[in-house]
Amino acid sequence: MTAETKQKIQLTLLALFVLASVRTAYIFYMRYKERVRADELKAKNVGYSNPDYYVHPKKLYPYDLKSAKQLTQQPVWVKEGYRYTYYPYAAAAKRVDFAHEAGLLGPIGKLEIKDAVLVSAPEQKRRQVMAVFQKGGQSFAVPIGYQDSGEYMIYSDEMFFVEDPHELYKHWPADVWQAVEQHEAKPGMNEMQVDFAIGMGVPDPGDTSYEKTVHYPNGGKPLVIVYHDGKAAEITAGPNS
Repeated sequence: MTAETKQKIQLTLLALFVLASVRTAYIFYMRYKERVRADELKAKNVGYSNPDYYVHPKKLYPYDLKSAKQLTQQPVWVKEGYRYTYYPYAAAAKRVDFAHEAGLLGPIGKLEIKDAVLVSAPEQKRRQVMAVFQKGGQSFAVPIGYQDSGEYMIYSDEMFFVEDPHELYKHWPADVWQAVEQHEAKPGMNEMQVDFAIGMGVPDPGDTSYEKTVHYPNGGKPLVIVYHDGKAAEITAGPNS
């Protein structure tokens, strides 16, 4: 075998090796792309279709009177309207008039909490933790927890957003936010959007995941809403109590 023939064979083998290497690399690349595509589809399928589930509102985790005063450091917004009763408050005497209810906190009502105080309530052994705010130039207080045998239980995180819900749920369409601001429930809204608009609701027992009936006091103008697959489908006036 001449040197020239030997060189040609070597070049041919090298070319075949390079071609095989490129083909192998291409096969591995395509397999990698297929795995990535499959993982993306899997993540999409197992993820939540409702973007609301990806919203995680900030919490303060208050555990005593001092930590409850964190509520004074920013505005708060009411999570469930027409659920929490507030009372007249005499700031100078730090006294709550529990004998006279002043009203119910409205849906997505914005409050500037001025103080958190510990007061005694009539006919109750445990003392109440109250959030103090002003409305119409008058002072009021709403219960946000209690103290019993020296231990505190404070549930303000369940009552208030400490971030603007308009920013938290800015993915909602403009017409939904318009309905919320006007305190109107409209077909197509989901349950959280309706809660923002007209406050708390009480579901019927035995509802299914597809169909659900909820009764809303709505500040004295009761509504009954039937949800189909998570969306308001039927809205009717409820019976007056």
